[in-house]
Amino acid sequence: MKKQYVIGLDYGSDSARALIVDVNTGEEMASSVKYYPRWMEGKYCVPSQNQYRQHPKDYLEVMEATITEALAKCDASVAEGVVGISFDTTGSTPALTDANGTPLAMLPEFEENPNAMFILWKDHTAVKEADEINELARKWDVDFTKYEGGIYSSEWVWAKVLHTLRKDDAVKGATVSWIEYCDWLPAVLTGKTGLKELKRSRCAAGHKALWHTDWNGLPPEEFLVELGPELKGLRENLFEETYTSDEAFGTLTAEWAEKLGLSTDVIVGVSAFDAHMGAVGAEIEANTFVRIMGTSTCDIMVSPEEELGDKLIPGICGQVDGSVIPGMIGLEAGQSAFGDVYAWFKNVLAWPLQFIDDKDQAKAIEDKIIPALSEEAIKIPLEESTILATDWLNGRRTPDATQNVKGTITGLNLGSSAPRIFRALVEATAYGSKAIVQRFLDNGVKVDQVVAIGGVAKKSDFVMQTLADVLGMPIKVARSEQSVALGAAMFAAVASGAHATIAEAQKAMGQGFEKEYDPIPENVEAYKSLYDKYIKLGKFTEEEL
Repeated sequence: MKKQYVIGLDYGSDSARALIVDVNTGEEMASSVKYYPRWMEGKYCVPSQNQYRQHPKDYLEVMEATITEALAKCDASVAEGVVGISFDTTGSTPALTDANGTPLAMLPEFEENPNAMFILWKDHTAVKEADEINELARKWDVDFTKYEGGIYSSEWVWAKVLHTLRKDDAVKGATVSWIEYCDWLPAVLTGKTGLKELKRSRCAAGHKALWHTDWNGLPPEEFLVELGPELKGLRENLFEETYTSDEAFGTLTAEWAEKLGLSTDVIVGVSAFDAHMGAVGAEIEANTFVRIMGTSTCDIMVSPEEELGDKLIPGICGQVDGSVIPGMIGLEAGQSAFGDVYAWFKNVLAWPLQFIDDKDQAKAIEDKIIPALSEEAIKIPLEESTILATDWLNGRRTPDATQNVKGTITGLNLGSSAPRIFRALVEATAYGSKAIVQRFLDNGVKVDQVVAIGGVAKKSDFVMQTLADVLGMPIKVARSEQSVALGAAMFAAVASGAHATIAEAQKAMGQGFEKEYDPIPENVEAYKSLYDKYIKLGKFTEEEL
């Protein structure tokens, strides 16, 4: 029997990865990673203003480069056997489009305008607009935020679109619609870029765009115009139907088939967000809490509809039928900063290194900071952890999204060394994680096991053990180095017909787990009281500061 392969494309915040996988064994044949060239130059971003934009050309250039490089590492028979491609992307990362569904930055007159580009998930320029959406939703006869945790975030599409249209008259004048880039990438490969041809992701629409079947899709025109007259007319150029990621978007165009060295018979699947596909790659099942741990975290669960019933979980990032596994309700939560908290502290400590003339030496020192801090922090007895911090350095995603809160550190004295502060920051990210788990438990959602994927899960024993101790639960780490891209590959296998269901693809292609962190009983007890103090500090921070 001829072997079949699929390609999972994982689009992260800084780079994209292509992974080629055997559909029958899960063997990873080859992979390639490319960084977005303009993004790496720091273009179009103003961190001091929380502005983070990415050029659509970055996405297209790395798509071609990663796929062709990964295929070049394989025997020619692998390219001949590729049957499917699926994407996952960060989100919500939308761009405004013209009447042809083209992101405005692809047009000559807007090619250097950040407001015409894709607005990265972590762009927080739309805090005001998110507050307005929440205020109006409370007054409306239907609360359109109720399936998104009851709180709309500035990280999500409608807030970003409204903010951008208000800020830029030229962009506003050219805007006919908007698109998430998880929908744009498969549209490009299949040539189905027209606004009425697009198959919009159930995952993206349900979790970030206020889409639900209860109100026949997106909120009505009346609501959107009341929110802002800038939104008038957009809804008629958007969508009512959405699609789960086990479905086919289309097949490769002749142009892209030639560029990639593949057949025009290759199926391109409907896409989704990275965390949701990553959870599938980590072999998620009912009542499994999957943590995608990187610069931020995204936490995913799935629950049978009959088990969740009519429950609405407040303060999470949505509950959407089929957003993770078709036929089950996908639940999303997460932290706006996780690894970014550690990176911030590293950058604070590394500030003097800019004055070292030997830049290679400076970089070598900088690279040693986090490992050295971890090595020392783990030696500090828990009873000496007198410093307490909150993890909201980039706002709070869940529970109860708000980008208005700030990070805090308290309990400092003249003996507060860098490792002690670092330990407090690691504990803070663990407390933030516990708050999310507790929100699920308090609302009757069972959490039977915790699974972790991502860079932090792979690299830091200290962080993972602290997290296990604070949660009071064992944590399994997925074996695959590329669980998110693997999840995309699993969906490509189903969309192309190589497997009938996601469960079947997981069984054939899953790689299991490489490590388990068991909580230390005495630490679990000690952290219970410290967590209570974290909650009190968080309340004071939010209400008083």
